[in-house]
Amino acid sequence: MKTKKPFFIAEISANHCGSFLMAKKLIKCAKQNGADAVKLQTYTPETMTINSNKKYFKIKNGLWKGHTLWNLYKKAHTPLEWHRPLFNYAKKLKIKIFSTPFDESAVDFLETLKCPIYKVASFEMTDIPLIKKIASTKKPIIMSTGMATLKEIELSYKIARKYGAKDITLLYCVSNYPSKNSDFNLRNIKILKEKFKCKVGLSDHSVDSTVAISAVALGAEVVEKHIGIQNQKKGLDIKFSLKGSEIKKFKDNIDSAAALLGKNFFYRNNSENKSKIFRRSIFVVENIKKGEQFTKKNIRRIRPGYGLKPMYYEKLIGKKSSKTLYKGEPLKKLF
Repeated sequence: MKTKKPFFIAEISANHCGSFLMAKKLIKCAKQNGADAVKLQTYTPETMTINSNKKYFKIKNGLWKGHTLWNLYKKAHTPLEWHRPLFNYAKKLKIKIFSTPFDESAVDFLETLKCPIYKVASFEMTDIPLIKKIASTKKPIIMSTGMATLKEIELSYKIARKYGAKDITLLYCVSNYPSKNSDFNLRNIKILKEKFKCKVGLSDHSVDSTVAISAVALGAEVVEKHIGIQNQKKGLDIKFSLKGSEIKKFKDNIDSAAALLGKNFFYRNNSENKSKIFRRSIFVVENIKKGEQFTKKNIRRIRPGYGLKPMYYEKLIGKKSSKTLYKGEPLKKLF
């Protein structure tokens, strides 16, 4: 049985830069470079925050320092009127498309588009009314767990189950942008798998493939990464996004990591059998007459591996040979 490749989600987010044509290019880029799905974000500035310049609404640090929340979301959002044509375009290209709703009205809107999967963003994963709404659709849910404690994850997971979600994937995530490799604790993937007995993956905001490759090696079944087109320089998320052909290379890397995991039982490839000849085995190193005892002087454990395995050496010492043997010949059987 072949190891299943990780499901790779290409996140468009705000990298369309307010251009519908760019949004289409990003979907096409995802398809051409091997993504399994492309994801949008569904919100308006009004459903995210209020238009206020008070200190509470100003971003003080990080990549988006200086923006108010209103202005950031106004600049970053994917207009609702784009969604249907983008869903249709993805369908035409034969790539799965779904979205992250940020409030209940977004879920209702996405239901009209027959959105097949729902993603819960890290910042919304403690929004229990939203999780109830999404779970009630009975569709698969992918939940990012950035910033969340195990207790918070457990509550959201149980609520989703209670309100109808049967297929839940938890994504380990570090919610800073971009994330440093030192920010990650990838053993969280195993912890989540063991605790919740569900699919677990990675939402990756780092700047190379090291974290994702390691995550897949630890059992991540889903990997989400922000994308841009080839050589894209502008975009609110571009600093931690894969660009163009980098997407294909990233996908190949995580697929290779999955392939290295192999089977769920101890296994040796048949290709190794050719190397067995270079193991040690028992050889006659001095001529031995019929009836003569085997000693440490006339038989040795040496390379190559044409004779008996070394495990039989001690059983042979002191026994008598049933025939004449000659130096340089392998012992093929016990005497």
